Amino acid sequence: MKKINVITLGCSKNLIDSEVLMRQLQDDYVITHDADEDSDVIVINTCGFINDAKEESIDTILSAVEAKKAGHVQKVFVTGCLSERYKKELSGEISQVDGFFGVNELPGVLNALKVDYKKELIGERLLTTPKHYAYLKISEGCDRTCSFCAIPSIRGKHISKSIEEIVKETEFLASRGVKEVMLIAQDLTYYGLDIYKKRKIAELVQKIAEVEGIEWIRLHYAYPAGFPEELLEVIKNNPKVCRYLDIPLQHISDPVLTSMKRAHGKDGTIQLVEKIRKELPEAAIRTTFIVGYPGETEEDFSQLMDFVKIYRFDRLGVFQYSPEEGTSAYRLADDVPADVKQERADRLMMLQQEISFALNKEKEGRIFKTIIDRKEGDYYIGRTEFDSPEVDNEVLIPAGNTKLNPGEFYRLKITKAEFYDLYGKVV
Repeated sequence: MKKINVITLGCSKNLIDSEVLMRQLQDDYVITHDADEDSDVIVINTCGFINDAKEESIDTILSAVEAKKAGHVQKVFVTGCLSERYKKELSGEISQVDGFFGVNELPGVLNALKVDYKKELIGERLLTTPKHYAYLKISEGCDRTCSFCAIPSIRGKHISKSIEEIVKETEFLASRGVKEVMLIAQDLTYYGLDIYKKRKIAELVQKIAEVEGIEWIRLHYAYPAGFPEELLEVIKNNPKVCRYLDIPLQHISDPVLTSMKRAHGKDGTIQLVEKIRKELPEAAIRTTFIVGYPGETEEDFSQLMDFVKIYRFDRLGVFQYSPEEGTSAYRLADDVPADVKQERADRLMMLQQEISFALNKEKEGRIFKTIIDRKEGDYYIGRTEFDSPEVDNEVLIPAGNTKLNPGEFYRLKITKAEFYDLYGKVV
């Protein structure tokens, strides 16, 4: 059997697409994922969201083409967001690639690899994450028109999977030993509006919680406008649902939010955050903000700094605005200088570092249910329910004579806090 190396770039939604592809290929190829070794075929699942991601995707394609020229690889195929967005241009510029495919062209990729599409494998994946957690995509695409975002033009309109389909996939994951599922979508809280004519995320989460073997359910990318408040009740009343919400707010200044076409303003944003804090006082809120958006003044940025100071978000990411072709903001003057964007991003992250350290210090001496992800050097690395893999805080437990099993839950007492990490011991 030939060896195939699937390389995944970009977000967890791309990772799921790669896992689905790999399951379809499993009977016909020896499969590796993100491997450095030689292989007969390379499939690159690209990201095309922002400039840095596009550059990484192009560099990876060029590296694979060089490997092909040197005889280390027979064929190179490219799929995913960059390929969807720039297929014509890429085909003309990098002719050594054997085929370019968009985000919804799985049968085409399989055909090029001389593999039949197996409908009986729908809902199954070849997991690349540690066996105890997995991402679970509940919908494709997005109906929003945010001015800075190219995703709707790449991924298309919002299409929800049915509750039955998602539950079946969750049961498959549980049968493979998965204990924690992270629900992802471009717009999680929009779920169900297209097929059920009403928001069904709360009902979906309840159904997933009924699947035997699943112990943690985590929610990512909940759009703030139209947030279904019944979801807060589900989180509050079901111990399987992590007290964790990922809500990309992007800004707080009304002029900036209006230009961004975000469908929520300053007052509505504050009301939502205060509602969450009232209903779920211990919940961790993860959010992201964009600095340097066209027309962002020092006053707009000061409002953002004040907002973060007051509401002290548990997890926070900052992006510097970059103009994206095909978006409505692309027509606006990119009038915030690069050095000002960098300075604002640095100021915001310095503030967040102080907040993160203070919030972590409050956890010292407390006991938390923690899942162990791996052992690294002299430490076991775990996470509380307030942290998602790879992007959030970790708990470090000195190995010493202690034997912990990755994928198992333990009660840990936090002994020390740092800016973005915690230290603990088993109790």
